[in-house]
Amino acid sequence: MNPLRRLASQTAIYGLSSVLGRFLNYLLVPLLTYTFAPAEYGVVAELYAYMGFLAVVLLFGLETGYFRFRSRGDWAAETVYATVLRVLLIANGVFLLAVAAFQQPIAELLRHPERPEWFLWCAAILAADAVGGAAFARLRAEERAGRFATIKLLEIGANVGLTVFFVYLCRRAFLDDPESLLGSLWNPAIGVGYVFVANLAASLLKLVLLAPQLRGAFGRFDARLLARLIRYSLPMVLIGLAGITNEMLDRAALKFLLPYDNETNMAQLGIYSACYKLSVLMALFIQAFRYAGEPFFFSYAKERDARAVYALVLSWFVIACVFLFLIVTLYLDLFALFIGREYRAGLDVVPVLLLAGLFLGIYVNLSIWYKLTDRTLLGASVSLVGSAITIGVLLWGVPRYGYHAAAWAHLACYGAMVALSYLLGRRYYPVPYEVGRVIGYVAFGVALYLASRGLIAAFDWHPYAAGSLCLMAYVVVVLLLDGRRLRKRATGAGFGYGKYQSSRK
Repeated sequence: MNPLRRLASQTAIYGLSSVLGRFLNYLLVPLLTYTFAPAEYGVVAELYAYMGFLAVVLLFGLETGYFRFRSRGDWAAETVYATVLRVLLIANGVFLLAVAAFQQPIAELLRHPERPEWFLWCAAILAADAVGGAAFARLRAEERAGRFATIKLLEIGANVGLTVFFVYLCRRAFLDDPESLLGSLWNPAIGVGYVFVANLAASLLKLVLLAPQLRGAFGRFDARLLARLIRYSLPMVLIGLAGITNEMLDRAALKFLLPYDNETNMAQLGIYSACYKLSVLMALFIQAFRYAGEPFFFSYAKERDARAVYALVLSWFVIACVFLFLIVTLYLDLFALFIGREYRAGLDVVPVLLLAGLFLGIYVNLSIWYKLTDRTLLGASVSLVGSAITIGVLLWGVPRYGYHAAAWAHLACYGAMVALSYLLGRRYYPVPYEVGRVIGYVAFGVALYLASRGLIAAFDWHPYAAGSLCLMAYVVVVLLLDGRRLRKRATGAGFGYGKYQSSRK
């Protein structure tokens, strides 16, 4: 199959599971924001931010290490998988026992002393997800996207269904008759904690469904391979932690940096987190692309025209991301209906967050230089620079400008990472990216968004009319500039590095 068509088909399948799954999760946003006050919803955002950091540590970067050593051929694929899975089972088992022993001190440290069980539930979710991550990596490496998508959707469906069951049905039954069967399942003291209960049940269901893949833990364990895996993968932990810092530190730190009382800080965190959810379309596409792209980049690296294909992939990717940016920003009033009215004060951060997500997606494409050349430690330095920018902007900006500074911290961070990764990539793994075209499309997308705002403010246009005109203008320009060229590449015509170079002249 044509490599771009294969990547597109895999992305479509992963994207289907991601889009449908995240969309189902997205439907929880109105349920939670219309049910709980911003301060209560802020608890969910805070704890999931902590979990984001721990999820990276507990996977030890072994997911990427598995892809790398599986493709090298020095060890059998089953040996690589068994070694990775056994390490994850042992490490996460120890972690879960440690949290069970110290859940009360942890709860007191994080200012939730009355709910220590929340942290045990979160630890169990993390352990299940880390072990399940290895099984999902195997499915991705074997290109079993259908099974991957099915299990993901079942997990997310269970999570959403149980959340609706507890938060809506049981809570409503409790308010009507606390003695009823459903009403007795709602404990007001747990409240928003039912979100974690539902997540834990869904994570355990996922492990049951992944049982055929988890049997690989009983395969051959290779200590020498483990040493190689750790050397390759540990820098990926630094990269992952830096990435989570850039992505989620704002929600973990806002309650400590905002200059108000704790209740107000938590309410501000809830507002910002709900508006952050409105950038979900960009996140969905990037996640789907990452699932399909990482194994594709590794498997296609030995082909003669690999670098030409990587350059074309980035061009396609940016065109799609700018389209998503415009869809959300031009129809933001429509998307805003998904969150409660008291959360809509923060809508002005959404365009900034979407643009930051676009730059993150570009960085995902550019980051192949360190993965394919085994310079993971140098790659980690790029993420660490981004983290330093994130931390600096948060520390300086949040006390002065509130959660708006958190949104701009994302944009500054990912913009710097794109520039630095591009420069390093030119030295260690040069790819003929179409830089002018990529920058042009991003600038054009921003200009169209500003033009729509201008039409609304200066000429009193209806927001949907202005948005539709600007979106149509983008589609027409893409078709005129790139429609024929991209269709030609998609059919496989003109592949080959030399032909690609000539086509750019």
